[in-house]
Amino acid sequence: MGRHIQELQSSLGIALFTRAPNGLRPTDAARRVEPHAQTMAGAAATLVRAVSGKGFGAHTGVRIAASEIVGTEVLPAILTEFHAHHSDVAVELSLSDRTEDLLRRDADIAVRMTSPKQRSLIARRIGSATVGLHAHRRYLDQHGRPSKMEQLTQHVLIGFDRETASIRALQRLGMNFKREDFAFRTDSHIAQLAAIRAGFGIGMCQTVIARRDSNLVHLLPDDFAFDLEVWIAMHEDLRASRPMRAFFDYLASALLGYAQTKRQNRR
Repeated sequence: MGRHIQELQSSLGIALFTRAPNGLRPTDAARRVEPHAQTMAGAAATLVRAVSGKGFGAHTGVRIAASEIVGTEVLPAILTEFHAHHSDVAVELSLSDRTEDLLRRDADIAVRMTSPKQRSLIARRIGSATVGLHAHRRYLDQHGRPSKMEQLTQHVLIGFDRETASIRALQRLGMNFKREDFAFRTDSHIAQLAAIRAGFGIGMCQTVIARRDSNLVHLLPDDFAFDLEVWIAMHEDLRASRPMRAFFDYLASALLGYAQTKRQNRR
């Protein structure tokens, strides 16, 4: 590896790493070229997948990008069923609430909670997932159940820490909560769900996920609810890869049980 680094530095005419007590440290030049190197690595991996044959085979891999909540609460069961029929396929799951850039090959296929805006993508709308207010029965037994939105000020609330672009978008849709309203603050939807399950207070989570636990109660469904669109997308260059297209179609079909509304296709 050291020899390859030296050859690359010689070819570029710049120093990419300096020695430090704990190993090599990237220079400013290395940090500037890192995104381009990641793009090249992703494109190379996509090329291998695109020519990997007519079907899945040994050492085939598929990388999926999804939000934390979808990646931990929805996809594991779907991927387990897939792996039962394709045990040679390695599944890579990238969990983040930021939008993965499929054009840079951050992932092969992405499950997104908003319509993809990038060109050169194959995207399919699966449906939508409703978000509502929920609390554990243990919390409600101790603190009572609110019968109207105004009573929420008397309760312990779970919510976001930072006001991100997605939070501001939800506020424009009528979600009138502010950071100061919450006694438990985190930007991790998984941590919010865990706090709800622990009986910490009242928080927001997807109703289809909450329904799996009979101890979670959906509160004020007529007063508070908003829908998140569910899309899957992949780069159009993967259209020629039968394994990737087959997995794309499988994932779209499997997600129908999670997001049940009329489908709309794009491209």
